Amino acid sequence: MRVIAVDDEPLALRQMVSYINKIPFLECVGEFQSANDAYAFLQEESADGMFCDINMPDLNGLDFIKSLAAPPLVVLTTAYSEYALDGYKLDVVDYLLKPFSLDDVKRAANKMKRQFDLVNGSNTTTTSSVSQEKKEKETADDTIFVKTDYKMVKISVKDIRYIEGMSEYLRIYMEDNPKPMTVLLSMTKMAESLPPYFMRIHRSYIVNLNKIQEVNKNRVIMDKDTYLPIGDLYKDKFNEYVNSRYLGR
Repeated sequence: MRVIAVDDEPLALRQMVSYINKIPFLECVGEFQSANDAYAFLQEESADGMFCDINMPDLNGLDFIKSLAAPPLVVLTTAYSEYALDGYKLDVVDYLLKPFSLDDVKRAANKMKRQFDLVNGSNTTTTSSVSQEKKEKETADDTIFVKTDYKMVKISVKDIRYIEGMSEYLRIYMEDNPKPMTVLLSMTKMAESLPPYFMRIHRSYIVNLNKIQEVNKNRVIMDKDTYLPIGDLYKDKFNEYVNSRYLGR
């Protein structure tokens, strides 16, 4: 499980990350001393769970959780027991009262994993098996399933033109369909499920490289009505792709 840790106290944050790293089924993908930084991270990346302090300046943990459209599974941490009721009103997984031990974190992590498995299935896969599964998907079945309008829809990956990120949601634009599909999914999760002929060109856009009609300065032109920006963070990789296929002098 991909988890993040949020605590404004550096020593407490370091201790929590240390505990997370000792739990085999957890991977700490981010550590933050402010809820605002954690919020920015979650707009771009996916996380299955979060260990979050309550008492923090600027934005406290409870308000932070409320601000997320689709929060990950949450374990709250605090030195003040009076916040426990407020935490459970937010349907958090567990509540750790400081100071807590590794065994306390393990118990909370096991609760988190049980809830995660109920939603996503009980079998956890290793990195190698995920890679193998992705290869098989690319070669044997160029399709994926996405949940939209309360139903699972099978779509052909090669017919995806581009994908637009909208906070916690994605819009998937298909060939021969002017109306995009809206799905609850992160850009990172989607990118991991796509074959190599897809590339992220902007924090908000993933494109099917086979569907590009033109590249003009800092824009990708998909058709006469669709111009997508190329972000500074993605420009070098995209230019490398274009140059590798450029037939000019």
